[in-house]
Amino acid sequence: MTDLSPDGVAAFSPDQLEGFRIGVTSDRRSEDLIAAFERRGAEVLHAPAIRIAPAADDVQLTADTAAIIEAQPDILLATTSYGIRRWLEAADAAGLGSSLIETLEHSRILVRGPKARGAVRAAGLDDSGMSDQETTRSLVDRVIQEGARGTTVAVQLHGFTDRKQLDRLAAAGATVLSVAPYRWQLPEDSSRVVRLVDAICAGSIDAVTFTSAPAVDALFATADQADKLDAMLDAFATTVVAAAVGPVTAAPLRAAGLEPLVPDRFRMGALIRLVCEHLEARGIIRLATTHGAVEIRGRLVDVAGRRSTLAPNSLILFRALVAAAGTVLSRSDLAALLPDNPDDHAVDVAISRLRQSLPEPALVMTVIKRGYRIDV
Repeated sequence: MTDLSPDGVAAFSPDQLEGFRIGVTSDRRSEDLIAAFERRGAEVLHAPAIRIAPAADDVQLTADTAAIIEAQPDILLATTSYGIRRWLEAADAAGLGSSLIETLEHSRILVRGPKARGAVRAAGLDDSGMSDQETTRSLVDRVIQEGARGTTVAVQLHGFTDRKQLDRLAAAGATVLSVAPYRWQLPEDSSRVVRLVDAICAGSIDAVTFTSAPAVDALFATADQADKLDAMLDAFATTVVAAAVGPVTAAPLRAAGLEPLVPDRFRMGALIRLVCEHLEARGIIRLATTHGAVEIRGRLVDVAGRRSTLAPNSLILFRALVAAAGTVLSRSDLAALLPDNPDDHAVDVAISRLRQSLPEPALVMTVIKRGYRIDV
């Protein structure tokens, strides 16, 4: 039997992610992600792009709940565990808890995923099935395929109003009611999100995890406001790994032309495992040189057992030189990799700083009138 870590992922070594830096964009349950990566040796930059806030207007939540109780819906679409729990708690506080449970006992409940199913069953209710793709769209597909005309459908919204799905139900002949127990909200302090954008563009981050599509949109909007969206998308397409917990979260990344890591099982533990496996398999660069084995793990460089941590520009240059495996790279080649495309003198200064940062400065050789290469 395989031992499991506290986050439910197969046993790991505490230096599995040593040298790597990972961005975490989630607010709720972010502690789980952060702790899992830090236990494996990674440095984490936490930048919640959005946060879950309970519906500020409980008057509206109460009114929507009362309308659903009065309508006695044929079907309830339960989309999130937090939303179901928050809805039942708010109903209890408004004196409608018992009436709501009684109403839902006579409704056909369809759940978006296992966590929503767990919340429904924890309330003493039974569900009649789960979305095959764990999306609201596939839940709506199922209702329409089975015949929506003449039915009353209640939808528990998740963070924002998915107007397209509500309109699809209405167009299919259903009477649609909705309730929003919580909403997505931008963080009061966006400075951490700005820092994450800067780190992605500078190449000083190795992977960024996303657990909701609105968090992707919020990160893109922040980058756009800073006039760095193109630079950030280029980084995601080349050196920075984007990892999404499921296909719904991945959708805005794919719409931007990116292909994120997505686990087969849309769970936090599976996301952690996939990021770890990817960085171990593809994030570590190795090269045999005359000065010993070189290994680059994120920002950490190991030369024959001696280690140092590189600054962003030094890391960009060293990665390129190691990838060239002894081939000479000209100053113009190296300048094209750095921000602001510096002149030859600035490249020489950057190479000097790189040498000073390496455990073995002689690794980087000057080839007169041609450029630089690794001494292999």
